[in-house]
Amino acid sequence: MASGRTLLLTALRFDIDNLRHLAAACDMVGDISRFIHVLQRERGASTIYLASKGKQFATRRTEFMACSQQAEALMRTRLEALCEKPRPEAGARLLRRIATVWMALDDLPRLREAIDARELTPDGATRAFNDIIGGLLAIVFEAADTAADPDITRALVAIFHLMQGKELAGQERACGAFGFTYGRFDEPHRTLFERLTQDQNRCFDIFLEFAGANTRESWHQSLCKQTLTYIETLRESAHRGERARSDSDARMSETWYALATQRIDGLKQVEDTAILELAALCHVKIEAAQRAFDEAYTPRVRTQPAPCEQLLALGEDRALGDLTISALASPLSRSLIELTHAQSSRLQGLSDELENTRKALRERKLIERAKGLIMAHQSMSEEQAYRFLRKTSMDQSKSMASMAQSILDLSSMLSRPTP
Repeated sequence: MASGRTLLLTALRFDIDNLRHLAAACDMVGDISRFIHVLQRERGASTIYLASKGKQFATRRTEFMACSQQAEALMRTRLEALCEKPRPEAGARLLRRIATVWMALDDLPRLREAIDARELTPDGATRAFNDIIGGLLAIVFEAADTAADPDITRALVAIFHLMQGKELAGQERACGAFGFTYGRFDEPHRTLFERLTQDQNRCFDIFLEFAGANTRESWHQSLCKQTLTYIETLRESAHRGERARSDSDARMSETWYALATQRIDGLKQVEDTAILELAALCHVKIEAAQRAFDEAYTPRVRTQPAPCEQLLALGEDRALGDLTISALASPLSRSLIELTHAQSSRLQGLSDELENTRKALRERKLIERAKGLIMAHQSMSEEQAYRFLRKTSMDQSKSMASMAQSILDLSSMLSRPTP
């Protein structure tokens, strides 16, 4: 039969093993981040290449493709290593995400050939790249959603929303490149341009809520205010739907692309800081778990005989109850009991904090879905929908999450066909 010490050591080994696997998943997030960044550049260059009928960005697109292929190879190696020993609690879901992305990456050479031959529209190429990047972000979300440590979960949630916001900034860059290359923005592209700006801000708000101190500091330092001012000027021009009046105006796409790229590169610096902070956090967690294991593995030095030795030495006829009390009072037993209680309390605290984090994420998803329904059915902007949801929840003395769930339930009921 296993002893208490053996069971405790086994539990601690599981903790260390899970944390190491989680650290490997976090390393994978770094590789995905690097690949997405160069793939975003390739997407933007491909959009301008197609919109200009091959006259612009041909050389830069070739350079970006080479960078993408190199980053893709490194990322595939990491994904293969992670898939060799997936965790049962998250393995199947993670493997499905990776499999979907893997098949999309296998089709990437054909996508590039179609762009070379200008067989795709700029929007069609952008959508194809968006699908690949969306699949990569889904892997990051899966890592955040299945992480078993609340601190690491919070860091992954922050990174996911930063990467998602940066991806929306990349889509905005591609959409702007399309409109500025053609010399005007039609209504669908102008609407998309505005929505991408709003969605970015929402992602970055969530990112800042969960980000660590170093990452928040990097956020405030790395974004150039002058660049942001120029970008806002071009955004306003696009929102007004102004038509280019000369060749120099028509080539505004390159100016837009350069400014948007500066901003996205700044976001990448923040992303790198967040990933480094995450790696350091994983290292600290593993070290703490290892110390707990070492403390449990190495018994404390006894300063007095064990209860059974005292019984034999003195020849006392002691009752079994007395012997049990003495055994529990021994230094070795006390150390094991203290460690077990400490471990149990720590795990309970982690479980509670993790559940609170995931509950906050679930509620946020409900609110976002309800806002989308309100915007669609009431012709409201995002800010108006949010204020409407907040006021309605206050009027009915409900939390915003509960009100959002009620709206979603009602929408689902109304959408069912009548018998």
